[in-house]
Amino acid sequence: MKKAVLVTGACINTGVAIVEKFASEGYNVIFTGRNAEKVHAKEREYRAQFPNVEIIGYHIDSLLDERTVDEASVEKLFADLDEKGIFAEALVLNAADQGLGQKIFENPLTDMMKVINTNVVWNYCLSEHAAKRMKEQGGGNIVFVNSNTAYRAIPDRVAYVASKGGQLGLMRALALDLGKYNIRVNAVLPGMIKTHRWEERPEFYATVPSRFTPIGDVAVGEDIADAIYYFAAHARNTTGAELVVDGGNTIQLYPIIPKG
Repeated sequence: MKKAVLVTGACINTGVAIVEKFASEGYNVIFTGRNAEKVHAKEREYRAQFPNVEIIGYHIDSLLDERTVDEASVEKLFADLDEKGIFAEALVLNAADQGLGQKIFENPLTDMMKVINTNVVWNYCLSEHAAKRMKEQGGGNIVFVNSNTAYRAIPDRVAYVASKGGQLGLMRALALDLGKYNIRVNAVLPGMIKTHRWEERPEFYATVPSRFTPIGDVAVGEDIADAIYYFAAHARNTTGAELVVDGGNTIQLYPIIPKG
């Protein structure tokens, strides 16, 4: 079977950097996105950029509704890969519901459920189906793109913060249960990343406290992709581990903001 990496949420921002990293290293790449038009457009772009590897995009939704994970779409995705003779030896779980602006006394319970189901339950579903193939093929690895908010809460993001904490528990449990099959499971924990939002709202990001890191800089997508690639390609004896990529934000009690 042809080996590949499967990357979720790979049409924008960090997902693009992850695809580019693996493709540049010679990996065949399977990627997903929630918008069919964007998936087809990125597939054409990636193929033109990396003609020496195979790249296939899939449109897939995480949920049928707030309460229900779309397991049938995951089954269909992996069945199609099986039919094509493609084995996802690495799974990078990058897609997430950001749960922006959820206020505890204003948002309905289903908003919380939507974030938890996307970031935890759907990722478990993908991991289960991927790991089943990895077991049959003698091993593989799964990398969660988590967040330093799993340890440091931020305002009006209770669902997101809870989901990232739960996701780390999921990662460790999977690492324990799947280790016997030579399947490694790890997590990368980014802090702030210079995404499209950074460019669209420069006045906000000029003063946001999390930009004031000990090393004086904020991560770009390539920084996250490098950390993911380390786990996928090099960390042969590492599982159940976390790699924080946040410029040192997590180690400080509070950001040191320069006067003026």
